[in-house]
Amino acid sequence: MTDSEMYKTQQNNQSNEHKSLQRRDSTDAVRGSRTSSLQSVEAQPGSEETASSQPEKPDLQEIKSLSSSETQHLSTGEADGHSGQVVPDGDWGWVVLAATVLVLALTLAFPSCIGIFYKDLQNDFQASNTETSWVPAIMMAVLHAGGPICSVLVECCGCRATIIIGGFLSGLGMVASSFARTMVELYMTAGIITGLGFCLSFQPSVTMVGHYFAHRRAFANALSSTGTALGLSTLPLLANALLSRFGWRGSFLILGGVLLNCCVCGAVMRPLRAKPKRQERTKHTNNRLSSHQEREGLKGRLRTTLSTVMPFLRRHMAFDLLCSNLRFRAYALGVSWMMVGFVVPLVYLVPYTTAHGVDQDRAALLMAILGLVNITVRPAAAFVFGLPCFQGSRIFVYLFAIAVLINGLSNCICGMATSFTVLLSYVIIYGFSMSLIGCLLFTVLMETVEMSRFPSALGLISIMESIMLLIGPPLAGVLVDSTKQYSYVFFACSVTGSTAGLFIMLSFYWLDKEEDTDAKRSFSLKVTDSLKPSIKIDCDYRQVPLYNKNVRDIETDV
Repeated sequence: MTDSEMYKTQQNNQSNEHKSLQRRDSTDAVRGSRTSSLQSVEAQPGSEETASSQPEKPDLQEIKSLSSSETQHLSTGEADGHSGQVVPDGDWGWVVLAATVLVLALTLAFPSCIGIFYKDLQNDFQASNTETSWVPAIMMAVLHAGGPICSVLVECCGCRATIIIGGFLSGLGMVASSFARTMVELYMTAGIITGLGFCLSFQPSVTMVGHYFAHRRAFANALSSTGTALGLSTLPLLANALLSRFGWRGSFLILGGVLLNCCVCGAVMRPLRAKPKRQERTKHTNNRLSSHQEREGLKGRLRTTLSTVMPFLRRHMAFDLLCSNLRFRAYALGVSWMMVGFVVPLVYLVPYTTAHGVDQDRAALLMAILGLVNITVRPAAAFVFGLPCFQGSRIFVYLFAIAVLINGLSNCICGMATSFTVLLSYVIIYGFSMSLIGCLLFTVLMETVEMSRFPSALGLISIMESIMLLIGPPLAGVLVDSTKQYSYVFFACSVTGSTAGLFIMLSFYWLDKEEDTDAKRSFSLKVTDSLKPSIKIDCDYRQVPLYNKNVRDIETDV
């Protein structure tokens, strides 16, 4: 290296060091100016007074922003699984899925066991068909109507604790029902307490499956629905075996112990995330809210209470969708009307067959075959409906309506003949249509409403279903007591099911036709607008002065 080159490199190094020193000095100057400005602001005597003189508006805005953000978090956090974490789509999720299958087998399928004990309860309490049918009716009604209570407990305690509480309540209710001396006590224990325990167990279990699976969510939901079929195929046989050996009281006591397994299933459902760290901010906001309420008095408290109740009702019961969404209105009314006679055959099939000379064991075998049909059809239907040809199409609602129509018409088979072969064919057809209804019930609802409103829509439909499930079996009992014939019950169920299927099919066909007509009309307007020539002529013009005359022109005129 020559001397000139060494001299140049030294100059470059010195210039770089000089630039770096200038940058440091500039940054230090900026920091110093910021700190001096902050100190000057703190030193001002009227700054605190001006900041404290207007506390109300920022506080209210902060409260509103916090409540809206929390509401948005609650509405969207359940749909996408877990914010900020990757959904496993396997691993421990398979254990959660197996636990959900067992929970659904012990909860949703359990009311069908009451038909096994129907005659014994009727003879022991000297009760009519109407009084006895209230037991499964109250159980199923509370199971569906407790959705808002379940969602509140899930928000406060989490899914795992809610499932454990539900398993304890369901077992406690069945154990207490074994000591019942009147039908009213049986309504309270086996109906309300056990039904509420079922609700607190099965709804969070389905929610946990949605948390643990994202890409395989449809497959996981289909597999979890087989739990109901598993319970339908095993619980009637177990109940019949227990009844023949221990009587209905001993059977209820043992079944109460079996239902405590829901607590074990809830224990394995560990959450994927911890609770959000918003406690300090929430406490600070609550303190400001309480001070604001004290300033405004009773009127402010009522206004604040209404402002908190209305988002709660909107989040858990979507009453506004009944007015704004015509598809949801049609679907909710059709499903609710279907539920009047949907579960009645499960309650009266065993009494109907035994009343016509069929053995008790063979009657229980029919219920087991019904469950086996569900186990076979539901996974196959889930696989078929998951094919790409069904994605993005409107065919699911029409398949659901056809399944409801077939399910309703199949009850006529049971009402016309009482031989075991005819009853077996009825059970197969009823089980096939029932499986399709179970696979498509939530799928059609997800396509009808937005996923952000799905929990509230499901809560509203559950309450509407609970009302119909509550009045369905007692109305059937009144029909049996007045006519002394079980066959009229199945004919009435055929009418309700078939009319519900036709209503859903025709309603959605009309709505689809109207939507297609509107789409074609808007498309034709867009096409005509695009065909019109759009020519823009930009002209720069000046006004010609006609009467402006200068001095020279005036002189010449003169």
